[in-house]
Amino acid sequence: MWLGALERLNKAGITKLAAIHRGFSSFEKGPFRNAPMWDLAIELKTRVPELDMICDPSHIAGNRDLIAFISQKALDLDMAGLMIESHINPDAAWSDAKQQVTPAVLGKIVSELVVRTPSVEDKTFKDTLSILREQIDQLDDEIMQRLSQRMKISEKIGQYKKENNVTILQVSRWEEIVQTRVALCKAMGLSEEFTSDLLKLIHHESIQVQTKVMNQVTERV
Repeated sequence: MWLGALERLNKAGITKLAAIHRGFSSFEKGPFRNAPMWDLAIELKTRVPELDMICDPSHIAGNRDLIAFISQKALDLDMAGLMIESHINPDAAWSDAKQQVTPAVLGKIVSELVVRTPSVEDKTFKDTLSILREQIDQLDDEIMQRLSQRMKISEKIGQYKKENNVTILQVSRWEEIVQTRVALCKAMGLSEEFTSDLLKLIHHESIQVQTKVMNQVTERV
């Protein structure tokens, strides 16, 4: 959505652009008026790194008590600025009263924000970060290799199911995987939400692999 709008404005000759992150309307009930969906903001910054992005914590939060949290999160994601609604008497505001703060409260929020830099020139910091990133790169490589191996096994399972006329989806097996893996990852300090989302992605790909095997036509000799 952002990219499409930016492209249309560029074609119209408007090249000095910035994006405003105001969150996204969602049917799911949550603590925020509009779901932040930070991953989408990160994706835009990754695709268009030169584009300034400004966050609207008031619109995302819908509740003045959450504005400070959203503001700090936005700055930690290297956003270029914040749009925070302020009113001398928030409760008397004609619109969005719950998400407005007094000038005094706004000053307090701003004064307590920690503004970090995307990079520093300190050699010790850069050397240490480089070492840690190398460790991440190595672990990512191992994870990708393991996932590739897992999908090859899924392919073999798909072939075996095909030969024995068995359905791809095995609900009891899937429930067992979720239950045991979530418990294991929780014990290792990983959140249940992260583990569940990761398992769903892996399971979806596994089903795709097995579906491809099932739909292959056996060539007659």
